Amino acid sequence: MIHPTAIVEPGAQLGADVQIGPFAYVAATVRLGDGCVLAPHAVVLGHTTLGARCKVHSCAVIGDLPQDLSFGGEPSYVVVGDDCTFRESVTIHRGTKPGTTTRIGHHVFMMANSHAAHNCEVGDHVVMANTAALGGYVVVGERCFIGGNVGVHQFCHIGRLAMVGSGAFISKDLPPFCIAPSSRNSFVAGLNLVGLRRAGFGAAERAQIKQAFNVVYRAGLNVAQAKERLRAETANPFAAEFAAFLDQAKRGICRPSFGASDEESDA
Repeated sequence: MIHPTAIVEPGAQLGADVQIGPFAYVAATVRLGDGCVLAPHAVVLGHTTLGARCKVHSCAVIGDLPQDLSFGGEPSYVVVGDDCTFRESVTIHRGTKPGTTTRIGHHVFMMANSHAAHNCEVGDHVVMANTAALGGYVVVGERCFIGGNVGVHQFCHIGRLAMVGSGAFISKDLPPFCIAPSSRNSFVAGLNLVGLRRAGFGAAERAQIKQAFNVVYRAGLNVAQAKERLRAETANPFAAEFAAFLDQAKRGICRPSFGASDEESDA
């Protein structure tokens, strides 16, 4: 089902039941999975692969050139998983170095005007609200929520099931399960307990996560000491996850925005 005003270049590979609306554009090196839907004026450009049942809304542009002055024009890629939704005017850029890839996982929902720059890796079930923007080489773990008007500095990592409040700016790595509060620069306000419950984490698991979080943020330890303490807690798998994240935190981690005596509720 391709509208007669749409342009699909020869060589583009379309799966079964693909729908392409008026004035949409599909480049020759694109692959669209079964059941993909491109709305009017949607654009999918070079070397982009969309998985099954992806929806690209009006004026979204997937697979354009990276906004990087070092880009030399060599082939690079965007690879998107299944069941993703890209709302109006979303932009996703392909890798900047030859042969590299920007990767978007399965069931990702990017709201209007949000952006994933070159070489980003966005995990499954991530939600990005309106005008949220990821710089180059950002890694976002699965089931994160990135609020509206958020900016994430290039090379930052955000751990899984983290939540970033609207208007925040992230210039350091945000550990898994944590909340970065609205309109703050690289702070942590506590744990994403609501998100953990919604994701099916039971009370015992949440308690283990809180224990690991307290080692990182409430025990008065530096990062090296915190990693040593976390690795000593061999019965807590989430302590190992926090330690592994700290190992990869090349930009440092977000700072606490609470006092050492503050308590959280997990009612």
